Amino acid sequence: MPGDPRRLVIIPSFNAGWRAPEVVRNARKHWGPVWIVTDGATDGTPALLDALARELPDVRTIHLPLNRGKGAAVLEAVKLAAGAGFTHFLCLDSDGQHPEDRIPQFMEASQRHPDAMILGKPVFGPDAPLIRVLWRKNSNALTALETLGGGIGDSLFGMRVYPIAPFLSVMQETAWARRFDFDPEAAVRLSWRGVPAVNLDTPVRYPSPDDGGVSHFRYLRDNLLLTWMHLRLLAAWPFHIPSIFWRRYRNIDERPSP
Repeated sequence: MPGDPRRLVIIPSFNAGWRAPEVVRNARKHWGPVWIVTDGATDGTPALLDALARELPDVRTIHLPLNRGKGAAVLEAVKLAAGAGFTHFLCLDSDGQHPEDRIPQFMEASQRHPDAMILGKPVFGPDAPLIRVLWRKNSNALTALETLGGGIGDSLFGMRVYPIAPFLSVMQETAWARRFDFDPEAAVRLSWRGVPAVNLDTPVRYPSPDDGGVSHFRYLRDNLLLTWMHLRLLAAWPFHIPSIFWRRYRNIDERPSP
């Protein structure tokens, strides 16, 4: 099992049932340390995860008392990780959608490009909900506009490696990006800061309810949140255009290849 004393896996979780400890166990096979942060879970998973942490080395649990959203949960864990000396983290969902065996590939890309964010670009199978596949095309188009083609392959896929210092900086400059708007807004704001994107094609799974699949996506609520997010980003976008063009003029904004 490979590892890196500067990089860790962070898994936010909210009522993912038995899938959460399974994802942690699978992730631990490919990397260590692994931290999982429960976001006000009410389904008994904190106790299951605490038992797993006692069993497996390099697994840490963090339990938040109230549900505040994926971005808020990740931010709390990253603050602790920064204090512990980590420089990069890989974010992995706890619902079984992300392939844990790709963790080493993401970490290796981060080691080659330490200043970049390593973004998963989903490869969908037949189990992918069509409405979600189609909707993300709209979000991706708006993200491309907001970053002037900044190279973000997919704005919504949550399996990513972030450099901690710029991540904390952009997250602390906004009170948003705490719920379903977390993944796209974090990527856009990091792109505005000049953090390049490296995209890795990544298969995505959608486990059925019979197979423990849990989805907290709510079509109306979350699409309204995304719409409001893009309106906010578009309003701020003109102020970032000069710096985007300046970096490209100076060849600072060249995109690294995987």
